[in-house]
Amino acid sequence: MKRADRDGELNNLALKAGFFYVLTQLIVRGITFITTPIYTRLVSTEQYGQLRVYESWLLILVPLMSLGLYRSLEKAKIDFGDKYDEYVSSVQSLSYISISVFALFFLILYKPISTFLGMNVFLFTVMFLYIFSYTSTLFYQRREKQKMQYKNVTLITTLTMLPATLLSIALLYLGNQWGYEKYLVELRVGGYYFSQILVGFFLMFLIYRQGKLLYKKSYWKYGLLYSLPLIPEQISIQIMNQSDKIMIQKMVGAESAGIFALGTTISFIMWVIEDSVWNAWQPWLYEKIARKEERDVEKPWLRIAIIFGIMTILIVIVAPEAILILGGKEYSMARYLVAPMLVGTLFRFFSYIYSAMQNYYMKTQYVAGGTIFAMILNVILNYVCIIQWGYQAAAYTTAFSYFMLMLVQGVLEKRVTGDRIIPLWKMLVISLAILVLSIGAMHMFSVNWIVRWCIACIIGVVLLLTQIPNLKKHE
Repeated sequence: MKRADRDGELNNLALKAGFFYVLTQLIVRGITFITTPIYTRLVSTEQYGQLRVYESWLLILVPLMSLGLYRSLEKAKIDFGDKYDEYVSSVQSLSYISISVFALFFLILYKPISTFLGMNVFLFTVMFLYIFSYTSTLFYQRREKQKMQYKNVTLITTLTMLPATLLSIALLYLGNQWGYEKYLVELRVGGYYFSQILVGFFLMFLIYRQGKLLYKKSYWKYGLLYSLPLIPEQISIQIMNQSDKIMIQKMVGAESAGIFALGTTISFIMWVIEDSVWNAWQPWLYEKIARKEERDVEKPWLRIAIIFGIMTILIVIVAPEAILILGGKEYSMARYLVAPMLVGTLFRFFSYIYSAMQNYYMKTQYVAGGTIFAMILNVILNYVCIIQWGYQAAAYTTAFSYFMLMLVQGVLEKRVTGDRIIPLWKMLVISLAILVLSIGAMHMFSVNWIVRWCIACIIGVVLLLTQIPNLKKHE
């Protein structure tokens, strides 16, 4: 097969797979985004902050307890080929053993750990059931992603999230009607995670049925060699993502954490779109690296970077109305957090391209080192700046930490692999330009909302007519 035909087939497959992956993520996060105005009006600002901090702990603990073995699935698809399902089934067992050990440890030290986490017995129990089941969900999603088969994932995601959302809203409404306002956090957690736990355990059995393997020493060794060095990186990333809300809750209060968390809801939509694009892009990227065709990557990636930069600025322009719709007037201060949050999310996304080659060549310890550095920097800056300037400062310190992450990963990629897919100076120029324009867009908040929305629509139309067609030329 000629290279042009081969590339065309690969690009078309990646495009279709990417569409379904983006669709899946938009379903999940779209439901979350759409229902946020309902949640914020059914619970108090303090309870909303407690719920978001609970979610933060889950996101931090999943990669730790599961050993992050699902991260090895991207490379394993290339290395194991027809034995891929066996590999997934086997390493899933290893993750479950690890989670069980952590569960036993947490139960032995239940009182001090639950006090530190701020969880009662019910929340504690749901946490572990979710970590067990969600690990299988991650294995299944990543396996199907590498096979570029997303239709089943889209269906399962939809059938999971719709009942989870509807049940949690119904329980919150009934809780308010029947005088159970004190237990709204528990009602929302139980309603939201129940169906996800059931589906996760179903996927666990499905993976075992298709892989037909519980244990193979070589698979476990491969998974550990790949994933263990990445555990600090995974946890560091989650700490960077979640520590601000946790620190604000403990240093300022749950109400401030709730306001901050609502701001992250907007940035999280961009986060999901970015990660969806990356997860659809990554299999194609690894195929290009395997074929020594890395030079085909630069132009489309830079185009993607510019597109996401423009989208970031557009969202900042309409942030006041978005916050008003999502939370109401009591959350209005969150509009000043949107710009740094969105820009920080973008810097994180840009760093992926530099860690990709390190992961491909299994130099994962360097990826972890750069991420740990950024995490430590972020936690220190959060602590100092929250004390000095208040909880709003955490949005800016996190953005700066992600910028440093991108810079460090760019330097490490060149030193570790001897190559750099995207020139670092180009990404720095794009990043700084987006930062300046996004902060500048905040000064438009005093402008009449109709004018701001008209400007945003014009920029959006220009983006669709110019940048998107140019991106398609690079397929």
